[in-house]
Amino acid sequence: QVQLGESGGGLVQAGESLTLSCAASGRTFTGYTMGWFRQAPGKAREFVAAIRWFGGNTLYADSVKGRFTISRDVTENIVYLHMNSLKPGDTAIYYCAADRHGARGDSATAYDYWGQGTQVTVSS
Repeated sequence: QVQLGESGGGLVQAGESLTLSCAASGRTFTGYTMGWFRQAPGKAREFVAAIRWFGGNTLYADSVKGRFTISRDVTENIVYLHMNSLKPGDTAIYYCAADRHGARGDSATAYDYWGQGTQVTVSS
């Protein structure tokens, strides 16, 4: 089974950058889609970004397109979310997820494994 652990969250000022990391258990992720979701207080979980492990094809939510970049290190089994030009609206708990079947990536239902989340707070 796959285990995921997020890190890198914290408090930053609007306009600054932050990089989140998701460490995955040691197995081959060929065929997987890895994703990032976020959930703000009182709001539903929403899709942020996804990447296919093999090939690195990416997908982004419109709200973060052009500001966030998802990437992965195939040697270390780490997925990153590079967040630039952060806004107060980006404040949320960010979750890493893994889908065994390599789906499109924007539907939370498709994911099989989830991390515990890391808090990102953006002040104005």
